[in-house]
Amino acid sequence: MISKTASNALRALLYIAEHRAPGPVSASVLARELDLPQNYLSKTLYRLVQDGLLQATRGRGGGYLLTTPASEVSLGRVVDVIDPDGAQRRCLLGRPECSESSPCAIHGHWCDVREAIDRFFAETTVGDLLRPSAPEHRGRPSTHT
Repeated sequence: MISKTASNALRALLYIAEHRAPGPVSASVLARELDLPQNYLSKTLYRLVQDGLLQATRGRGGGYLLTTPASEVSLGRVVDVIDPDGAQRRCLLGRPECSESSPCAIHGHWCDVREAIDRFFAETTVGDLLRPSAPEHRGRPSTHT
């Protein structure tokens, strides 16, 4: 649904939000904890800084901090910073042109799914991911009494 880089950007923001230390989280700590190459991660973090999602401080004790509370940062905003054209907006069958006027065989169905995905990313925040969630039993009634 989203690129590996967008997924890693979300993981980095989530880690920073989870570990609200008295100071910034360094790129080396993030790279180690997320098991990612530091150079690759630094480029991703730089894009988040450019967009204003993160604040970067240099030097000893430097690193990255959220500029906005996690509860106000939608997953969609993060993904859009990394993938402005969005992988989910491309044709699932790989056609260079896929639209209402020139649809592929799955276009109509995919549009419905894509709308639900877009809504999820727009409505879900990094803060939502910090809250523990109760296990869901989708499609099955509970047998507990």
